[in-house]
Amino acid sequence: MEKNDNTTKTTRDFIIVHLIFTGLCFAVLMIPIPIAIGIKLFILIVSYNLLIPLVGLFRKYNEWVKLWVFVFLISLFQIWPDWFLSAQLNILVFPEDGLFKIGPVSGYMAGLWAIPLFLLCFIGLKIRENYSRFKSYFVVGLLAFGIFVFSEQTLWMLQSWYPQNVTLFFDHLAVYIIIPEVLLGLSTFYYFEKVKTQHFLILISVAFGIMLLYLGSASFFYFLTEKIIFI
Repeated sequence: MEKNDNTTKTTRDFIIVHLIFTGLCFAVLMIPIPIAIGIKLFILIVSYNLLIPLVGLFRKYNEWVKLWVFVFLISLFQIWPDWFLSAQLNILVFPEDGLFKIGPVSGYMAGLWAIPLFLLCFIGLKIRENYSRFKSYFVVGLLAFGIFVFSEQTLWMLQSWYPQNVTLFFDHLAVYIIIPEVLLGLSTFYYFEKVKTQHFLILISVAFGIMLLYLGSASFFYFLTEKIIFI
């Protein structure tokens, strides 16, 4: 009974936090404030990455906090694949947006990946508590597909990143990146379940390994789609 009560509380707080963040997004992005879009996105991403651990610490949700640490580490490491795709393959563009750059990558990207990965893993863990492992992976994979496809199709409108020199669906969705992004969501969920009770150094090394998996799969599927299938 106590476990069910805790699950209900964490789910309720998860929903409340994300409703607050959604409202903040509308306020920052829709109200005509004369601030560069890169700074607006940076404010939103910093806000999310403060809100999640602070609520987790205040409510004593240890797993919640550890999940945020894990996905935030992955997000930091994701600068490398974005840098590679932009600077080396010339297939990803980060236009000038008023914010500092890390190489060619907009600075807010260091924390952006934490948002979808936290969502995916939190939902996956809740499904795992009540249903089978297969259902949890099925839902995480489906959500990863939906979230990342939606992001690729919409964020260009905010003058964020956009693909170039690759095969596109619906003008903005790069074909090569769909499977790597789904694999990113699934691997993050899978490995968090494996290492969530481990030492912080283990979290760092696994987060780095997930980044390498994403980088390798993105490179492979770029080669497969652009040099073999859609030549």
